[in-house]
Amino acid sequence: MRFTVADKKQFETDGYLLVRQLFSTEEMTCLAQTLKGDAVYTGNESGNTDASGKTSKLRLRSLLEDDIASAFVASHRLVDNVEILLEDEPYHYHHKVMQKEPQVGGAWEWHQDYGYWYDQDCLAPDMISCAISIDPSTKENGCLQLLKGSHSYGRIDHGTVGTQAGADLERVAALEERLELVYATMEPGDVLFFHGNTLHRSNDNRSDMPRWLLIGCYNAKKNEPYKDAGHMAYARIERIEDADLQIVSRKYRLSNS
Repeated sequence: MRFTVADKKQFETDGYLLVRQLFSTEEMTCLAQTLKGDAVYTGNESGNTDASGKTSKLRLRSLLEDDIASAFVASHRLVDNVEILLEDEPYHYHHKVMQKEPQVGGAWEWHQDYGYWYDQDCLAPDMISCAISIDPSTKENGCLQLLKGSHSYGRIDHGTVGTQAGADLERVAALEERLELVYATMEPGDVLFFHGNTLHRSNDNRSDMPRWLLIGCYNAKKNEPYKDAGHMAYARIERIEDADLQIVSRKYRLSNS
């Protein structure tokens, strides 16, 4: 599946694009079983506390490695479409598994990803995040919420809310009066592509179901940090073919069976 001109225009207007079933049921079952059975993701997470004191967990990886999460993040299905949206070669900035556990998983406050990355010396918001839904994402378990078209208002200053960096709430409130609030409810295999300046948040998990996401974050090659790039410097992505991703999925499925 490759984005069309109409898809790109919609992304440029709305600041996001939700694609249904970009990954198959078999691929997602394998991804879920592997990540949820891996101590790297279930025992070494960092926590971020929301304003009410609840905690959402995440595991961030700075490099693409020989594992199933990296294979999904490097897949043609993501990278080729990000390239269409950015109109430039994308490179891996980081990826993370977001874990919002039943009843206890906390909220994420309103923020822009570029609100973080601006301070990492990226001059432009030419960055895109791709959220792959591992579990069903519902209003009850804290699906992502977006302000439609908010990317067109530019970067908003960010401060601290709980232990999270959040956007200036006065400006967010003004934009909430002007823009449509969208709940990005998703099934496993659905993918949400969103712009670096798109305001987004999520509620705490008030259900009995987990809400895990794998989020790949990409920067445009021309937007490489202008100083002290470190691991955030440009590096070409060795893209994973669809057939190879299916082989990887079968391998990990068999190893978990």
